[in-house]
Amino acid sequence: MTEFLAHLRDPVILATPVFLLFVAVEVLAVHVLGHDDNVLGYSAKDTRTSMSMGTVALVVNGFYRLLMLFVFAALYELTPLKLDPHDWWTWAAMLLGQELVFYAYHRASHRVRLLWAGHQVHHSSEHYNFSTALRQKWTPYFQLPFWSVLALAGIPPWMILTGLSIDLVYQFFVHTEKVGKLPRWFEFVFNTPSHHRVHHGSDAEYLDANYGGILIVWDRMFGSFVPETHRPTYGLTKNINTHNLLKVGFHEYGSILRDLRGAANWRSGPGTCSGHRDGARTSS
Repeated sequence: MTEFLAHLRDPVILATPVFLLFVAVEVLAVHVLGHDDNVLGYSAKDTRTSMSMGTVALVVNGFYRLLMLFVFAALYELTPLKLDPHDWWTWAAMLLGQELVFYAYHRASHRVRLLWAGHQVHHSSEHYNFSTALRQKWTPYFQLPFWSVLALAGIPPWMILTGLSIDLVYQFFVHTEKVGKLPRWFEFVFNTPSHHRVHHGSDAEYLDANYGGILIVWDRMFGSFVPETHRPTYGLTKNINTHNLLKVGFHEYGSILRDLRGAANWRSGPGTCSGHRDGARTSS
């Protein structure tokens, strides 16, 4: 059991001091060394909200990782497939599988309103900086069915959790306006600050695009890639204008309940919706 629980060690927690260091460096670069008119920079209230949401999310995710580990272990025992973590190609399969699963989950989180109710937290900031990356939801429950596919494919449970953390650590560094476009070959294959700025844009031409975590190839393959052509407008299509943590975290669930109460029948209920349109990036 001790060895089993040792797999709960989260690289994201180990990387947290690095995250805070990069936030400090970005604040220094933007607000002390010289402000770029094309960079929004930091707001004290916005940054405090993002960091507070992230701190609670670390605790919530710590408990949720325990549940995921037990479920993945059970599924791993049931599947006839068993990939050896000592083989390099098992790691390659895990990383590619993790990226494809993340793409599917991320895309669903913008198109299924119940999933969006949690994910909208990350898009609720009208700023775009390293602190925005720390603004995470407190309701990670719908990750489980998506990542369970990897356990059924024979990937050891602890490797799945490691892949999740690797993805989150990488994505922290794409949340900045201080980095322009990178070399073309890198922009073609990987998610970059330019690609992810588009993803956080509430402009009509930027909605529902660039869902990739580390890789951008899935967006290119499945038709959801949009290049950055102008500086995005960040936030929701209808911003919530609050720094209250409970409202930031749960306001969209309240909107869903209100819509359900006012619906004449199940068919006219909230159902699914397209990303940031028609109630997803719009909040009542």
